[in-house]
Amino acid sequence: MEEQPKKRDLWEKFALVLQSSGGLLTALTVALIGFIGSSYLKDRELSESSTRERMQAYETNVRIYTELMSRREESESALRKDMFVSIIQSFLRPGTTTLDERVLNLELLSYNFHESLNLKPLFIYLEEKINATGDPRMKRYLDRLYNVATEISRKQMLVLESAGQKTDRIVDFETLKQNPGGFPLEEATLTVEGTTRQFSLFVLAVDRKKREVSVRLEIKTPKDNLGNVDMSSVEFRVGFFDFPMIDNTRLTRDQRVAVVLNAFEEESADVTLAYFPGSYASLKEKPYYQEVVQKLMGINEVTARKP
Repeated sequence: MEEQPKKRDLWEKFALVLQSSGGLLTALTVALIGFIGSSYLKDRELSESSTRERMQAYETNVRIYTELMSRREESESALRKDMFVSIIQSFLRPGTTTLDERVLNLELLSYNFHESLNLKPLFIYLEEKINATGDPRMKRYLDRLYNVATEISRKQMLVLESAGQKTDRIVDFETLKQNPGGFPLEEATLTVEGTTRQFSLFVLAVDRKKREVSVRLEIKTPKDNLGNVDMSSVEFRVGFFDFPMIDNTRLTRDQRVAVVLNAFEEESADVTLAYFPGSYASLKEKPYYQEVVQKLMGINEVTARKP
């Protein structure tokens, strides 16, 4: 009987200790939570501040880069404009320049503006002037003329090949003699941007003096899965001064096809057929608004199908 009160006193003391320490533990817990919360908020504010600083620095760098590029483009455009005016005046006032200077001016004009200007009339004009002079250096001038034309076609083809497809063919002049009405070359099936077309090139005639080949190009485009096709054809001449970005045939779906003369020998010629998107044509070749709308609608349809 005496031990029970002693045990009860022990439990009462333990309860008193818990009650007195409960308030302290609560205060410590509240203080700890407050410290952790304030630290978290402080770290979050620092992180947000750092993010804002990074974004501001990024926007500043982008703005500075854009301004520098804009000024650079303006200065280059002004330089190219002055160059163009100076060069073109030499052709408008032919009496003030020598034949050598005209060839040099055409080279400068071709290498700097071949993607935006149709220079074929100037090449033909200068070729006629060279042939009419009887200058002993005539062959050297003509070689320079053909070399720059070949180099421009090569540069443009490198760009077009990266976005489209091509096929090379050899035109045998002896075969043309045996078939004076023309003869077909091997057909080619090419695909660009999901559109497959079949190209047939027919050789009609050869002009050895002008180094040109007359051809007829037939294009077949599948219309549906039932075998129906849309067919179109066009006839034209191909020479060294026909550059693919400028002298090309417009197709549906904002696409282009061009035939390039790579080499012209005594008994044969080397030609290339290039099939490429219309966005890679020259700056003067703009897509029709209907083609732009159709392309945008196609993009929207693809986006809507994605999960």
